[in-house]
Parts: sequence; structure tokens; C-alpha cells
Amino acid sequence: MNKLLFFLLIFSFFTKSYSQKKDDFVFHESTISEIHNAYKNGTLTAVELTQYYLKQIEKYDQSTRLNSITVINPNALSRAEELDKEYRQTGKLRKLHGIPILVKDNFDTFDMQTAGGSLALKGSIPPDDAFQIKKLREAGAIIIAKTNMAEWAFSNVVTVSSISGITRNPYDLSRVPAGSSGGTAAGVSANFAVLGMGTDTGNSIRGPASHNGLVGIRSTIGLTSRDGIIPLFLRNDIGGPLARTVEDAVRVLEVIAGYDPADPVTQLCKGKVPKSYTQFLQKDGLKGARIAVFRRYIDTDSIDPQVKEITLNAIKNIKEQGAEIIDSFDIPNYEVLTENIWCSTFQYDLNNYLISLGDKAPYKSLKEIYESGLFLPYIKESMEYELEYTSPPEERENPCGDIYSTEKNIKFIEAVLNEMNRYNIDAIIYPTWSNQPRKIGDMESPDGDNSQILSPHTGFPAITVPSGYTQEGMPVGLTFLGRAFSEPELIKFVYSFEQATKHRKAPGLFP
Repeated sequence: MNKLLFFLLIFSFFTKSYSQKKDDFVFHESTISEIHNAYKNGTLTAVELTQYYLKQIEKYDQSTRLNSITVINPNALSRAEELDKEYRQTGKLRKLHGIPILVKDNFDTFDMQTAGGSLALKGSIPPDDAFQIKKLREAGAIIIAKTNMAEWAFSNVVTVSSISGITRNPYDLSRVPAGSSGGTAAGVSANFAVLGMGTDTGNSIRGPASHNGLVGIRSTIGLTSRDGIIPLFLRNDIGGPLARTVEDAVRVLEVIAGYDPADPVTQLCKGKVPKSYTQFLQKDGLKGARIAVFRRYIDTDSIDPQVKEITLNAIKNIKEQGAEIIDSFDIPNYEVLTENIWCSTFQYDLNNYLISLGDKAPYKSLKEIYESGLFLPYIKESMEYELEYTSPPEERENPCGDIYSTEKNIKFIEAVLNEMNRYNIDAIIYPTWSNQPRKIGDMESPDGDNSQILSPHTGFPAITVPSGYTQEGMPVGLTFLGRAFSEPELIKFVYSFEQATKHRKAPGLFP
């Protein structure tokens, strides 16, 4: 065999092998680990991955009327090229190197519109990134698009905005994806990116995660910065990941956790952030754990029978993984402790955010936005209610400070901790929502949102993970809640449950 023929045969072999590996990579439902392995093997580039997701968005988001995306990042592909070049030169991958993500429309992005779902902020470009966005970019993430949200984050049930209209549920386009981070959740579940970022004041990460078959992390208040996030009630606000797997969500938490001088509450996390959260991804993580069932959210007449059955099966699964179940757990005087526990700070917080935009802010106050009429009718009453609060939160007759210094929150935190300590509980579990996603337009049937109280008003972390599907094919989620800064333990529990059950399945409408 002559040298030329030999060379051509070898070249043909490697070219064919390379092509087969390219064809073998499964973009659909791909994880960070799978993508990074493909980068290392030379069978995938960040440009190719980004192109794939951009094509998926173009092909499906509007044609199906899912309507999860508000703005495409025009710099996504150039950023992917930069990251590919960096990897070729250094041989090193950052933690989120070349990972396309979706970002809710209330995270500041210096290069893209941030509108909070409102026509009043159409075209508003913040002066810099939100702290969490900055950390994600530093870790190598590619912001591929911004996502729709409930206008100003006012709804836990629907994702409808004056700037982008209504977002639908990818498992059933006649149903809602919950709110207010429904755009992120629907887009991630439909495989428009690897993962996404949402915010949660009372429900808005965990509810959409549950309704869309995802993992959602609401971290301890003080573990992650809220700087650069358009607020609803800053005292309760949290930004965090929505992902198709526990591992991917945890990899994001590892990047965004930590102290930020611009958000004083993060002073609390000093000395409490482990070097790595991924070390707690343990398949036997439930073994020996003491898990309490919050029956108040299960034994109710309004719960969907299927959701109840799925939750009871999840409890059995947890027990099978070696956990001890403490049933019929409750918080004494729950109704009294939680009555009127919400503090409205939207006007004060939003006005401060608008000041942060400087001279380029389209409007300077909530009052100006209200007078502009640039909002949907469904939030008119909420806006009028918020305009009634004219005094700074701390100067009111009933002061409304952060949750760690407000008397009503302190009493509730003490009550929850006392009961957890009494039974030596590691975590509390309950169905994230007690009902299936409502049909679009239905505002009367029970919504079943169980996420508004325990985590937002204690500051404790809560993670929702898929626990099954109804006969109609709608996802159901299970929440694990722990003490402040107990993310390492919760990660063990949810990962163990996920790996034992493998409930997540992609919506069939988006191949």
C-alpha cells in the first residue's frame, strides 16, 4: 500500500469516526456534564450548541404559541466563538463554559433589554449586569435569551405581560406554566437552553418548576445576592436556577452563592458557603435522614386526588431510600402566626430600582408608570394597592423590615425551628402545588400553590423536584425544605430522590 493511499484511509477513518460522534451527541435534554465531555472529546463546540438552541427557539417558540422568549441575545454566537477559542488555547473549561442559559426578564443585563414584563420599560438597558448574571458570565455561561414573566412578577398562577403576552405550558398548550418565572420554566422544559434563571418572592421559581417538570432552587435568604433584580418585595426576593436535573441546578447555585457588598443581607452567608456544592450529589443521600411530612398541604379537600397519590408514592420512595418518615408534622398556631405576614414593599423597592437606572430610566416611579397606563388590566388593582403605601417600610405603624428583623417573621421562624428541633427533623416535604396547572383563562378553580409561606417568610431554603405525572401528562413537584443554609443536606435529599425515581420526561411537543 502506498503512503498516499494509507494516509487517505487513515484520514477517512478519523473523519468518519468524528462525524459519527457528532451525530451521536444527543442535544435534547443534554446536561452540563454531557456537554463538557463532548467539548473535551472534540465532538461539540459552544457555537454548534448555541446554534442548536437558537434554531429550536426559532422553530418552536412562536409556531406552537408557547411564547416563552422575549428577546434573543444578538451576541450569543459571538460569545460562543470566544469561549471556543479560549478552550482551544487553554484546554480548560470554566464551571459553566459554553452553557447556553435563559434569563428571566427581571435580571439586569448590560447588553439586553430588562423590562420586568412591562411596556413601561421597553428598550430599557441597565448600566450593568445583576450580580448573579455577572457571576454566570464569569463562569462561562452564554445568555442566549431573556424570557417572559408575569408583569412585575405580580402573579403566581399565570405568566402574562404587556410586553410579550401569554406564555403556555409545554406539556399542554391549553394550560398555564404558573408564574411569575413561567417563561424561563417553559423554555427550559421545551429544551430552548440547558437551564435558566428565575426569581422567587413567594412561589415563582418553585411553582413554574413544578408545573414544567423541572428542578427549582429557592436558596436561603442571604446566600445569594438580589442586586440588579427588579424587585417585587425585596425582603422576600430570591434569584435562582431552574433546570432539568438536580446536578445542573446545583452547578448554578455553586456559581451564584456568596457575599456581595451591594446586598447587605449576604453578610449572613460568610463562612457558610462550602467550597463545592456538587460534593453533596450523593445517591444514598436520604439514608438515615429524618424527613417530616407537612400533612397540612396534603390532607385537604381541595387537593387533586392524583397529586395526592403521587405525593404519597413519593413518600414511599423516600422511605425506600433509607429515610425515616415523621408523618403528620405541623406547626402549632400556624394560622395565627401566618395571618397578615406579607409586607408590601413593591413601590419603595421599585422606585429604588428605577433610581439605579440613572438618567436613562424611562420612568422614575411606580406612580409615573401607573399614570402611563402601560400595563395589562389584570395587575391594575395590585398596582393601586401598592400605591397606597407612601411611607418607607421601616417607618410604618407596623414596621416592615427584612424577614430576620421583623417581629412577625421572627416568631414564625422560631415556631418552625422549635418544631423541627423537637422531632429532630432534617427536612420537611410537601407537594409544591396541590393541583394540576389551570387551563388558560381559568381564574376560579383552586390553584393549589403551597409555596407562599414556609420558605419565603422564614428565609429557609426549599428545592422542588419532579415527583411524577398525572394521567393528563401534567408534571407534579415535591418540595424539600430545610433550616437556614442547609442547602448541602437538601441537595443530598433531592439528588437521592431524583436518581432513585427518574421522573423527569420531556414534553412531547418539542422534539
